[in-house]
Amino acid sequence: MIFTETKLKGAYIIDLSLRQDDRGFFARAFCADEFKKMGLKYNMVQSNLSKSIHKNTLRGMHFQIDGAEEAKLIRCIRGAITDVIIDIRPESATYCEHISVELTGDNYKMIYVPEGFAHGYLTNEDNSEIFYQVSNFYTPGSERGIRWNDPLFGINWGITDPIISEKDNSHPDFIKK
Repeated sequence: MIFTETKLKGAYIIDLSLRQDDRGFFARAFCADEFKKMGLKYNMVQSNLSKSIHKNTLRGMHFQIDGAEEAKLIRCIRGAITDVIIDIRPESATYCEHISVELTGDNYKMIYVPEGFAHGYLTNEDNSEIFYQVSNFYTPGSERGIRWNDPLFGINWGITDPIISEKDNSHPDFIKK
């Protein structure tokens, strides 16, 4: 695996090292030892699969608080998404900054999202599937969200009318600490 740190400290784009021949390829998609060497959370306790039937489906921006914070390792396994993360760690030099990355079933990229980040994505194709691992168990009472179009962040999703749940569309404006 090839780890490339983003402008948001602790967040990485991970490219797979493909070993290819005329049959196809083999690649390691996760290795606790490699994550440990990079100083990243490597104890993933839960794996999730999400499928969005329609292009322009937006899910997020989600995060957990009160000891339930999650590091995430996200990969699009079918279709394509624009994945967005926001650094919401008040002590961070990149507090309230965000990045976006295109993850597709064909580019084999992953994004590592550290604890203290909000995460969401927009599907760029119908029938997109996302597989992700998390470092902490989901805790419903600790779940929080940021509205996808909160003006504080100015995220350019490339659309103005996504397919979105009422819950995700009704998050309040984020209050900077």
